Amino acid sequence: MQRVCIYPKDVQLITGKSYRQSVRLVRKIKEELNKSTNEFLTIDEFCAYAGIKYEQVSHLILG
Repeated sequence: MQRVCIYPKDVQLITGKSYRQSVRLVRKIKEELNKSTNEFLTIDEFCAYAGIKYEQVSHLILG
């Protein structure tokens, strides 16, 4: 089973930033995409924003 959402802990793993910086980054991406705080951020949206290919991220998140 694959998941679609990305969380700050995943962003921390991908970027090497602290957890708090990862929370801020997720919040910033949501604001730019006009998402409310209760909506999830998808892996594809994160990849598009960060300029990272999905294939580079998926093995880190999904195992």
